[in-house]
Amino acid sequence: MQSIRSILVVIDPTPGESLALKRAKLIAGVTQAHLHLLVCDRKHEHSALLSVLKSSLSSEGYSVTTEQAWNESLHETIIDVQQAEGCGLVIKQHVHENPLKKVLLTPADWKLLRYCPTPVLLVKTANPWAGGVVMAAIDVGNMDGEHRTLHASIVDHGFDIASLAKAQLHVISAHPSPMLSAADPVFQLKETIEKRYREECKAFQAEFDIDDNHLHIEEGPADVLIPHMAHKLGAVLTIIGTVARTGLSGALIGNTAEVVLDSLDSDVLVLKPADIMDHLEELAAKA
Repeated sequence: MQSIRSILVVIDPTPGESLALKRAKLIAGVTQAHLHLLVCDRKHEHSALLSVLKSSLSSEGYSVTTEQAWNESLHETIIDVQQAEGCGLVIKQHVHENPLKKVLLTPADWKLLRYCPTPVLLVKTANPWAGGVVMAAIDVGNMDGEHRTLHASIVDHGFDIASLAKAQLHVISAHPSPMLSAADPVFQLKETIEKRYREECKAFQAEFDIDDNHLHIEEGPADVLIPHMAHKLGAVLTIIGTVARTGLSGALIGNTAEVVLDSLDSDVLVLKPADIMDHLEELAAKA
């Protein structure tokens, strides 16, 4: 997070406080990152709003530029501008889609999470991060090289943001239910499964000083457990990752991130492994 030099902030031009901008100011205030404000609209002119925001932010000491753009769709516009400006993080207020509409059309925020080559922070509430709980969700049942790198990135971002906001960092991982028929005896008992998962967490616990009280290994499907634990802990931010699913071109986000998005009461930061982001960079450059 500290290495991000430029942040793309998607501005909702409707009246009211911009939750995305509020989060961007918090991060930029610590990292000194440049803010690029973007209004996505092909019909109406918003230069006056952008001028007021730029003037206000500049007077507060922020480095800021503004733009209004539109290209085919919301997520394509955001990604085009992110590429052109070289932004290392996209911040956008999450729009809750009608369930019936979701059946017929893929929500714009899902598309942004799938195809954006950089981390995406979707802001859902005005709750302050300061002094709250940052929850990093990992899947230590998958410990191949790609997942290990992703887990490290998730916990690293969680540690950075918790330090930035003087918040508590909690780490969670869901584990499967015991199966007596499992070939590996470890997975026949809840106790041995949990022990295996906790062993996998020892390295990053030591690196980021996460004690056992802040590590939660729980039984259940991740898409149910993540919102449940976020609510139980009162998380202000949930950090989740995604890796490519076999046969889906290497660019599609895992279902968990999409499924939990509307279920979470917190803001959501979604990360991807470097190889997926590189692939998405190539796709974006060809578009």
